[in-house]
Amino acid sequence: MPVHLLKIAVGIESVEHFRQRMKARKGKTYTHYTRHMPKRAEEVLAGGSLYWIVKGYIAVRCPIVGLEEVVLEDKGPHCGIVMKTELIPVVPTPRRPHQGWRYLEPEDAPPDMSALGKGGAEIPPGLAAELRNLGLL
Repeated sequence: MPVHLLKIAVGIESVEHFRQRMKARKGKTYTHYTRHMPKRAEEVLAGGSLYWIVKGYIAVRCPIVGLEEVVLEDKGPHCGIVMKTELIPVVPTPRRPHQGWRYLEPEDAPPDMSALGKGGAEIPPGLAAELRNLGLL
C-alpha cells in the first residue's frame, strides 16, 4: 500500500499559478529538494504522490517517480523527490501549515476531482473549496 507525502507549496498563490510554474519547467519530471530522505521510502515509491497544500488547502498532487540522495553545494546532504510535472487536482481539503513534509496515509488522502464523476475535474479550485466548506463536496 503506497504512502504519500504532504508539503506546503511555498510562494504559490493558486492552483493556476502552480500549473504555470510547472509548465515553465521543461521535461516530464521535476525534482524537489528537501533535507531528509523518507524512512518509508519503499512505501512512497510503491505508487505514492506528493500532495501540495496551496493557500491552506490540499489542492493538487504529483505522482512520485523516484527518491535520490544528493549533496547540494553549501547545503550538504538532501533528498531529491522526483515527481511528474503533471498536477492532478484533488478535492480541496483544509490543512494547517507545517514545516517540511509529512506522511499522508492513503485513507487520509483526498480523492482526485476526477473521481467525482463527469465534469468533476473541471470544477474551478476556488469553487470546489467553497463547496467543500459548505459540505456539498
